[in-house]
Amino acid sequence: MSTIPLFVLTAVAEILGCYLPYRWLREGASAWLLVPAAMSLAAFAWLLTLHPQAAGRTYAAYGGVYIAVAVLWLWAVDGIRPTPWDWAGVALTLSGMAVIAFQPAAGGAG
Repeated sequence: MSTIPLFVLTAVAEILGCYLPYRWLREGASAWLLVPAAMSLAAFAWLLTLHPQAAGRTYAAYGGVYIAVAVLWLWAVDGIRPTPWDWAGVALTLSGMAVIAFQPAAGGAG
């Protein structure tokens, strides 16, 4: 699986794993939502292991994709249209993510 779809899938798993307990705690939804939430967070942790980069670099690059997916979640699930400020933040974070994730391979320097 290529890097970007894997980052997106990882972000969706994390957001879903956090959103379901939020619904239970804040909106009075069923406590049974904690079961798929735990499964989603376990999938999130597993998906992080599939990324080819070192863990720290993966987490740093993943952060930009997470922010983009969270803003899309805001729109699709919460029904709140993102502002131009939201989109500017997404553009900035994805730019930073690209710098980290797509850097040239190290030439032997440690």
